[in-house]
Amino acid sequence: MQDLLWKNHSSISEFILLGFSRNSQTNIILFNIFLFLYLSTLVGNGLIVTLIYLDSRLHTPMYFFLSVLSMLDMSYVTTTVPQMLVHLICQKKTISYVGCVAQMCIFLVLGITEGWLFSIMAYDRYVAICYPLRYKVIMSPWLCVALVAFCGLWGVSCSLVYTVFTMRLPYCGPNEINHFFCEVPAVLKLACADTSLNDRVDFILGFILLLVPLSFILASYVRIFAAILRIRSAQGRLKAFSTCASHITVVTMFCGPAMFMYMNPGANASPERDKKLALFYNVISAFLNPIIYSLRNKDVKRAFFKATGLGKTPQ
Repeated sequence: MQDLLWKNHSSISEFILLGFSRNSQTNIILFNIFLFLYLSTLVGNGLIVTLIYLDSRLHTPMYFFLSVLSMLDMSYVTTTVPQMLVHLICQKKTISYVGCVAQMCIFLVLGITEGWLFSIMAYDRYVAICYPLRYKVIMSPWLCVALVAFCGLWGVSCSLVYTVFTMRLPYCGPNEINHFFCEVPAVLKLACADTSLNDRVDFILGFILLLVPLSFILASYVRIFAAILRIRSAQGRLKAFSTCASHITVVTMFCGPAMFMYMNPGANASPERDKKLALFYNVISAFLNPIIYSLRNKDVKRAFFKATGLGKTPQ
């Protein structure tokens, strides 16, 4: 694949990432904000992974998937944010052609894997609420690992299609990408060829990679809500719903902006809007995920107080 990409990149050997602003004072402010968000994301998600590993009561399918999500989030932001931070304080804002290809491919692998992981997490909640007595039998450790492996392999396969279709086009100048990292829609705008085929491929893949898992999630929650309404106790209904509320919030934050980005024709795309959308599903959602899951989760709080010895363990 590398030979094919190098053969078609024409005279471009590097790209310039324009980022958010050319004003140095604005960039310093943005640097501090994004550095805080990045470090907080690493600490928050890293803490969740550590707590799940240390506390045996969290060794369940739901928390296994949550730990995988946290590791994906840490990797996801690390693919883009460190380079963005460097570009905010340095005059040179270039990325090599090969570096751009690698960043695009890794970003897509992690993003696609995370999108499908959300559908697996919804299925896990469906089994837990609709078939509680058979939950441990159905969601066996082997099945959990197999489902995560499927998400990863699917992510790798689809990211290769995205990357090859994007970088097979000739890029002969200009080389300024109006974005803070090498994302497919932004890179395609620099192609010296017709991109209508790419727009169709992006729409089809966007349908498969976003709407299909969203359909699975919707179907799972229709069954879940039907089961919750059959619970006689109001407290029982509230407890069952609270286990799903965090997941619904996270899915909405991640998939909503991604749908606007990847299912919108290139001609209608706004660079400034695309940067804000990418920032939301790449940085903001990864930052908020541990907050959303931990604030509403007594098991995670209990594990935290137990591990640190701080305060009173919540009941």
